[in-house]
Amino acid sequence: MRDGYERLLADLTLSGALEEGWLGAFERAPRPVFVPESVWAPDAAIPTGYRRVSRVVEPETWWALVDADEVIVTQLDDGAHDGPGVPTSSASKPSLVATMLRQLDVIDGARVLDIGTGTGWTSALLSARLGRESVTTVEVDPNVASEAADRVKAAGLVPARVVVGDGLAGWPTDVPYDHIHSTAAVRRVPDAWISQTRPGGTIVTPWGTPYANAGLLRLVRGEPGAPSYGRFVDNVSFMWMRAQRPSAVTLPPTTPDWLGPSEIPPDLVLSNVDVAFTIGLRVPDARYVHTWDRIVLSDGNGSWASVRYETWDAPDAVRQWGTRRLWDEITAARAWWETRGRPPLTRFGLTVTARGRQKAWLDDPKNLVGRPRLPAE
Repeated sequence: MRDGYERLLADLTLSGALEEGWLGAFERAPRPVFVPESVWAPDAAIPTGYRRVSRVVEPETWWALVDADEVIVTQLDDGAHDGPGVPTSSASKPSLVATMLRQLDVIDGARVLDIGTGTGWTSALLSARLGRESVTTVEVDPNVASEAADRVKAAGLVPARVVVGDGLAGWPTDVPYDHIHSTAAVRRVPDAWISQTRPGGTIVTPWGTPYANAGLLRLVRGEPGAPSYGRFVDNVSFMWMRAQRPSAVTLPPTTPDWLGPSEIPPDLVLSNVDVAFTIGLRVPDARYVHTWDRIVLSDGNGSWASVRYETWDAPDAVRQWGTRRLWDEITAARAWWETRGRPPLTRFGLTVTARGRQKAWLDDPKNLVGRPRLPAE
């Protein structure tokens, strides 16, 4: 191993992110082997926000990216050459990879379905720990899957199956799995993941709402016909499953249905990840975009709100359209978070019923997190 990667593993071990049971796998499947020759580095001077970094042309820059505990963007715009510069595939941050694998709570011989092959590194780590016959990995992008298959083959850590397909459907050929591990965020845990996991098995996946893609969910599969329960164990942000990507916020009509002042500065509804995650749970269809002077919110179904950052308490600072008063719901959700003692993200959990319905809760599955009730309702 290179000195840079050795230092990275030492730092991860010292921080507690990388436990002893996984250290050997990280040594046998070093990250640099799985990072593509060309990656994308953030660059504010470029219109897309990213510039290509080649290992051949800029070896020092490439190695600095690979040896850092940071995410590396490996694809923009689903591979299109003329897109706006949206990251769509990556090599995940090593400390988060270690955290997610630890949350699986695997034992020798466990069978794992890995959703989102990406560079192939995670499936190689699983193969190094559990043996190749224990691992199936699924990737929706044929080109990404093909390149990952070449890398894991070259490393001698080929999973039993590298499948090109929709990860939301899992892979029913080899059920049941002891664990399902996803490296792409979902808004809803697919029914297929529940049915393909044995009772008592774990599902570890990034989970979020259009307002806050921020939770790492560890869900324990219930008995047949019974609910599955899980908790949000960490703050993470991963790219969405392609089929569950939230739609962008469209601009509202010209003339609002309602004008008024805001009770709070708009910055407070995004002041930290915990309040944003809470608002997303309470108003699960809300999403936002920033303009030069306002935050604009939408429910994706014909209702909007916008709030001016400056003079937010002026009579015309808040504009609202549609059948809902979306800003009122957002501020009520934040007030609820305040009255509950400003709970961190890790105090929340999720129940998935036998019929696939998701119910978020605070501290206990009996304390459900519902939609805000406004005075007019």
